[in-house]
Parts: sequence; C-alpha cells; structure tokens
Amino acid sequence: MNTIEEKLWNYIDGTCTPAEQEAIARLIEEDELYKQKYTELLVLNQEFAGLELDEPSMAFNYNVMEAIRADQALAPLKSTINKKIILGIAAFFVLSILALLAITVSNVQISGNPFSVVNIKLPANLKLPAANAIFNSAFMKSFFVFDVILALFLTDSYLRRKKAAKEA
Repeated sequence: MNTIEEKLWNYIDGTCTPAEQEAIARLIEEDELYKQKYTELLVLNQEFAGLELDEPSMAFNYNVMEAIRADQALAPLKSTINKKIILGIAAFFVLSILALLAITVSNVQISGNPFSVVNIKLPANLKLPAANAIFNSAFMKSFFVFDVILALFLTDSYLRRKKAAKEA
C-alpha cells in the first residue's frame, strides 16, 4: 500500500491514474492531514523546480574525453610484441646453429687434402664431443622438429600477411 507521501507525490507529478487523482483530490479536500502534507510537498516541489542543476565545467568534459582517447590509444600497444623477446629467441637460434656448425666443421676429416698449403692443427688438449652422439640424441631430434615447426609457422604467417596486403 502506498504511503500518504507517495500518493501525494504521484498526484503532484501526474503519474497516477485519473481514478486515483479523483480519490486523492477528495482526500485533500476532506482530510486535514492530507491537506497539510499536500501543501508541504507543493512548496518543496516549487523549491525543487527553482533550483538550477549543477553542470560540470567544460574542462571536466574535456578531461574525461582525453582520458577516453588515451585509453583507446593504449589498447593497440598492449598487443605489440616485445622486441627483446624476439631478439633473445633469435640469439638462441643463431648461437645454436653456430655451435652445431663449429662441431660439424671440427669433426670433418679431410683425406687427400687438395689444400696442401693449408695445414690446420688443433691443440692436443682440445677435446670435442663426437658429433654422432649429439645428432642421435632425443634432444637434437626434438630441436630439429621444433625448428621445422617454427619455420612452417613463420612461412605461413608471412604468406598470410602478403595475401592480406594484396587484398587490402
């Protein structure tokens, strides 16, 4: 059930049905309590109508819009790739390939040397591991499988970018 004030506010605002308006108008005329509350609420409503609404300053609107633009400008930066990570991965692969190349070259034995002028002798205390033990290990096999998958992935992404550039 509505309280007296709720009924009177609905009456003042004009949000009640015509039947309720008639009933409330009759209550205002007949009941002293309703009449007193109605006059109080009418005075309060007139004061509310006379108040000016506070508006934020133009600087506030500008600052809010700038904050929104700054948030939108930062969004693409979140998806960029860190260059240090890429350089670290590239350095790992380059060092791995150079190490494999050095091991391979050091284990190559040339018989019937056509370069008789070049005589390379390694120090006697330099012991290198046997290359066949390294290349037959599970680690090297998985390393080569990873390299092949990475090469396929990079080739695919390159071809997709090239295709997208042609379509755009």
